[in-house]
Amino acid sequence: MSDRGDKEENRAESPLSSCLSMKSDRSKGSPLNFSNDPGPSDQKMSDREDKEENRAESPLSSCLSMKSDRSKGSPLNFSNDPGPSDQKMSDREDKEEDRAESPLSSCLSMKSDWSKVLPPAFSNEPGPSDPQITKGSVSVEEQLSSCALCQGLLRDPVSTSCGHWFCRQCLTSYWDQSTSSGESSCPQCGKRPKIRGGLQISIDRGLQEVTDELKISLRRRCEHVNEGSDETGSRTLLNRIYTELYITEGQSEEVNTQHEVRQIETDSKKKTLHETPIKCQDIFKALPDQQNQKTEAQPDQQKPIRVVLTNGVAGVGKTFSVQKFTLDWAEGSENQDLSLVILLSFRELNLIRDKEYSLLELLRVFHPTLQKVTAETLAVCKLLFIFDGLDESRPSLDFTNSEVVSDITKKSPLNTLLTNLIKGNLLPSALIWITSRPAAANQIPPSCVDRVTEVRGFTDAQKEEYFRRRFSDDEDLSSRIISHIKTSRSLHIMCLIPVFCWITATVLEHMMSREQRGELPKTLTDLFSHFLLVQTKRKKNKYGTSYESSGTEELTKSDGEVLLKLGRLAFEHLEDGNIMFYKEDLERCGLDVTEASVYSGVCTEIFKTECVIHQKTVYCFVHLSVQEFLAAVYMFHCLTNRNTGVVKAFLKDMNIIFQTPESDDLSLEVFLRSAMEKSLKSKNGHMDLFVRFLHGLSLESNQRLLGGLLGRRDNSPEMIQRVINNLKKMNSDDISPDRSINIFHCLTEMNDLSVHQEIQEFLKSENRSKKLSMIHCSALAYMLQMSEEVLDELDLKKYKTSIQGRLRLIPAVRNCRKAKFSDCGLSETHCEVVASALKSNPSHLRELDLSGNNLQDSGVKLLSEGLKSPNYRLETLRLCSCSLSEISCSSLVSALKSNPSHLRELNLNNNSLQDSGVKLLSDFLQSPNCRLETLRSVLFFSVCVLHLMCLIIS
Repeated sequence: MSDRGDKEENRAESPLSSCLSMKSDRSKGSPLNFSNDPGPSDQKMSDREDKEENRAESPLSSCLSMKSDRSKGSPLNFSNDPGPSDQKMSDREDKEEDRAESPLSSCLSMKSDWSKVLPPAFSNEPGPSDPQITKGSVSVEEQLSSCALCQGLLRDPVSTSCGHWFCRQCLTSYWDQSTSSGESSCPQCGKRPKIRGGLQISIDRGLQEVTDELKISLRRRCEHVNEGSDETGSRTLLNRIYTELYITEGQSEEVNTQHEVRQIETDSKKKTLHETPIKCQDIFKALPDQQNQKTEAQPDQQKPIRVVLTNGVAGVGKTFSVQKFTLDWAEGSENQDLSLVILLSFRELNLIRDKEYSLLELLRVFHPTLQKVTAETLAVCKLLFIFDGLDESRPSLDFTNSEVVSDITKKSPLNTLLTNLIKGNLLPSALIWITSRPAAANQIPPSCVDRVTEVRGFTDAQKEEYFRRRFSDDEDLSSRIISHIKTSRSLHIMCLIPVFCWITATVLEHMMSREQRGELPKTLTDLFSHFLLVQTKRKKNKYGTSYESSGTEELTKSDGEVLLKLGRLAFEHLEDGNIMFYKEDLERCGLDVTEASVYSGVCTEIFKTECVIHQKTVYCFVHLSVQEFLAAVYMFHCLTNRNTGVVKAFLKDMNIIFQTPESDDLSLEVFLRSAMEKSLKSKNGHMDLFVRFLHGLSLESNQRLLGGLLGRRDNSPEMIQRVINNLKKMNSDDISPDRSINIFHCLTEMNDLSVHQEIQEFLKSENRSKKLSMIHCSALAYMLQMSEEVLDELDLKKYKTSIQGRLRLIPAVRNCRKAKFSDCGLSETHCEVVASALKSNPSHLRELDLSGNNLQDSGVKLLSEGLKSPNYRLETLRLCSCSLSEISCSSLVSALKSNPSHLRELNLNNNSLQDSGVKLLSDFLQSPNCRLETLRSVLFFSVCVLHLMCLIIS
């Protein structure tokens, strides 16, 4: 050891860059494999030192050089065990004291043949031969390809998407030199690799371990699904039943003001060839046409997609899409450039809404496998946060007044953390994916979102694929189910939603497999009544009291009591729009939360419970339509059992005439008419489906099916006919035409198809002289909207009907190219429908004539909002004699400035625009953004003539 120390003192310093310097004449032959056993004996060390005296120093660059003759044999495998004895270490340390420090750059320098502390993770792959190590080339490419680390000897630093590993220093040097001359490629395979976790950054050695643990956890969480059921139900492999959903970029802006069933009906006909579907795995990737788009300022750059907002109605498949994306990442099949995928649901986040956490603490609470992740690691690795179900968030997000937070270790309220994360103040490089029902999506400012997508559910082909995959072992059954849903317009439309496909499959499988006699359900009320019965029967089978053994298919008294309590919960939260319930909500309705598992058994796949952090429980119905159905069952029960307090509270704003003051009793006829009138006054129609179910439950067939749950009421054929007649004659002069369409749907629920058949005959006939009633016009408007063919022209005056009937035809404007609505008595209420046609995706409307209607400035303001939509394609707008002032000029100019692409002709003749309005129009005409080719206004023309005369005189 003494001789060796003397030799070391005078050793010349190597001028070359090195990742790890080890001088050895023993590195030939088998790959290096350091032993876990104690070091060599003193005698062997002495022999080695004698050999070292005469060894010439190599002038070559080396990634790995160690002074040792002990590097032969198996590949390197550094031990974490203690090193040699204290005596040996003491001797060696004495010699090392005087050794000159090398000035060379190094990723790892080891002045020891004892692998103490934390050595690098050496690979078991064969190392390079001596010629590869000693070959004297100093070019970056050859250095990189000859580097022992880059050949797989040391797999510690950085890996690329092409599968090769490189030492961080050599890789950095290579890319630094290559980027100056263009795109770089891997020296080994010639591909353009992406560096996992980023290039030129230090990745925590524990990240891979954490990633592996997180993937295992997420795979367990996502690989199985309960289609509507809780943990007591059957679990199905997601990949077995998953059917690709129809997801598109952008969304129809008017969906935020529609009831979700209305959106489903509208979406069922959205099949435009101009849209490119997006797979959920590609949600952060640019579409092919977007990849080809280049701006003048950045010809070779595309703005990265950091925040994605995905909209879709309840049950349309948003959560399934998120689950599929996460499972594919966890299984290693997709998006492997992501280091970590953090899946969080708002229903879980609600449970900590009153507490403060740092972002780092928040992740560790919901994902215990992230306990070892540091703030430094999160700052440099590629992260994706998935926030599922924004509509379920009880505290709304506040992007205006929230505190700015950029430190992920600082404790803050949940709202503050989320808004700063979305804004990019926290972890600005992290990707964010948010899902939401449309009504809640406007919580996120457009400026914070890089891409908006819409999950539209299943196309017709995907519907069939779903049923065939679900019943893959029974092709005949799947074909019979597909054939049946095609016979019912209501069922076929609602099967756009995956959850509704599951409900339909559950009922029809049960009924068809038993070869049950009688008609299969065709209306929504029929289907949900059977669904309620099927799920309760499953409970009886589970607890050994099947309906076959009892000889009855009716609900038991105990079943009915629980279902009515659930119905009360559903009804009391329906008007407020609540779809998530907690312990206190259940207790107020008489539900004992300690028996939640029993309720899940009674109502398997109707009412589900989910245990989240700290074993807290959140409750919800499997779909909004199930909540609305149970709410209708509860209300109908209250009516038949004379619970007038609930009925009066529901109809408190209506002018109700009770049968007798003493009993406060209501006839079925009066109740249903009042409920319909109340729902028509709803701006977004949130009571529409609830009222449909009420009308369907009035039929004797459904009352018989649900047994004592509903009770008995006068539903004689004469009474039912009076209800139908009331619907057909119902006046809705001051109601939006969109709301009136629900009257037509209620007739369908009561199995009255006469109006539908009459309109079909009307459309097939060339003679359009038949006078249409108001209900006929509502049905016609609905059928024209849902038609696959776009109407060339919609002229209200061509239809033989009353003024009120013409107004009910207005919703068909969404599916026509030219609309002639002049002198038809339109008001501000009807402008909302027209504006929604401009916002719809796609918008077919090219020419719109609203002249001679008392729209006033408020109506034009609504139209202007439609003109601001990026979806509108209107080229001609006529607003003659519409009682407009200079305020309308301001609204129109503002809209056209923000979106000037399409409108070419604007006619404002015979309106009191005043000088101020004329000036606004004049200034806009001089703007370089003005695309108008024709602007007509009598007053405007006069002012221009006067201005021209002044110029001539001067």
